Amino acid sequence: MALPLLTLERQERIRALLASDGRVLAADLADRFGVSEDTVRRDLRELADAGQCQRVYGGAVPAAPREGKLSERQRIGTSRKSALAKALAQTVEPGALLFIDAGSTNLAIAEALAENCGLTVVTNAPSIASALMERCGIETILLGGRVDRGTGACLGPKAMADASLFRPDILVFGACGVDAEQGVTSHVLEEAELKAEIASRAGRILVAATTDKLGTASSYRVVPTERISLLFVENDCPATLLAPFKSRGTAICHAGPEPANAAAAQRRAPR
Repeated sequence: MALPLLTLERQERIRALLASDGRVLAADLADRFGVSEDTVRRDLRELADAGQCQRVYGGAVPAAPREGKLSERQRIGTSRKSALAKALAQTVEPGALLFIDAGSTNLAIAEALAENCGLTVVTNAPSIASALMERCGIETILLGGRVDRGTGACLGPKAMADASLFRPDILVFGACGVDAEQGVTSHVLEEAELKAEIASRAGRILVAATTDKLGTASSYRVVPTERISLLFVENDCPATLLAPFKSRGTAICHAGPEPANAAAAQRRAPR
């Protein structure tokens, strides 16, 4: 008879399964290891406390990556974020009211917007407002509130009150994690609340996510996957990561070199 695995051995195998399968179920792990579900849940709780997974109903998924402050995130994966930004910017109709929330990928999106397009851009990110301030043909509105150094966003009651004034045609989300079952999630409660408030009145929701954020979740849910009108992913994003989204009918645009790619995906996206 095989000896039962020690706690550290079980947790190492759980980490490996999360890396290979993208999610684990407590009941399946209990059968696999020959232990109780309470023991597995304790393992998952300890892994979650260490930032190595995110617990969800019935199991766990990989934890959304934490990349540090905005100034640090801006230096990571710049070419990947630039490709995503260009693909998304192609789908923004001239004259739209566009809300862009904080994030390093979203900053790249703001910089990729065409000049003289008649856009009104509302943002809670001072860095995005600064990037657009001298762009011709783009009106920029910055929400007030406390500036959170970690997210680079204006948050709190003032930002929430300002956000309630707008009904954006298009909302561009910055996402800490994007999972087919858990939806768009955030590390920060105040940020999640603000995103959800804006999303409740948005016409379309666009999300640009680097590959490391797909299939991961953070602590606070923003919107379900079904609310995403168009998901922008890297050109070489593995099909296994996208399959759960496609099974739910999510419209996906690969940020490839072909200019028609984004336009074709936009035609397929729900309105």
